[in-house]
Amino acid sequence: MARYIGPKTKIARRFRDPIFGPDKYYDRKGYPPGMHGPNKRRGKQSEYGIQLAEKQKAKYTYGILERQFRILFAKAARMKGITGENLLKLIESRLDNVVYRLGIAPTRAAARQLVTHRHITVNGKIVNIPSFLLRPGDIVAVRERSKTLEVITNSLAGNSRPYPWLEWDNNLMSGKFMSYPERQDIPENIREQLIVELYSK
Repeated sequence: MARYIGPKTKIARRFRDPIFGPDKYYDRKGYPPGMHGPNKRRGKQSEYGIQLAEKQKAKYTYGILERQFRILFAKAARMKGITGENLLKLIESRLDNVVYRLGIAPTRAAARQLVTHRHITVNGKIVNIPSFLLRPGDIVAVRERSKTLEVITNSLAGNSRPYPWLEWDNNLMSGKFMSYPERQDIPENIREQLIVELYSK
């Protein structure tokens, strides 16, 4: 499966959650798509179906493919602590996600594009791999020649998303990944325990 580039509102409606951010079309129709709309009777979902839907929701939210997701889950399972929380911490440490969280890009898709087009540096070196995992203390910055890009300046101008595990210097246009986030600080509405149960079958 390639990366999803189809209608985002349709996916958000399927999960009954605006997972891609504010969406006026979702606000208008916040129920699953289909000709019968909100009145359609839906069969009771199985336990497996609920778990699978939660995993799909996480994958769509962060823009991660199945193989990458499995690799992250295996790594999370080897770490000390709660596997589900470890999984979210690892996902949050991906370079494309941190670029988005710092406000350098307005969406995760835009952040992924900035990384692949070599506009972002980590500890002074250009990194063009969106799935690159950061470690506490790493410095993420906008490349010197990219600091005047309109998409970056506009995103930073409208940024009001302070996160306790990140530090941002507007003058240098660089941020520090200070630590892995605590679960209560991650705003995404994901029930990670269901994902653990799915992969544990």
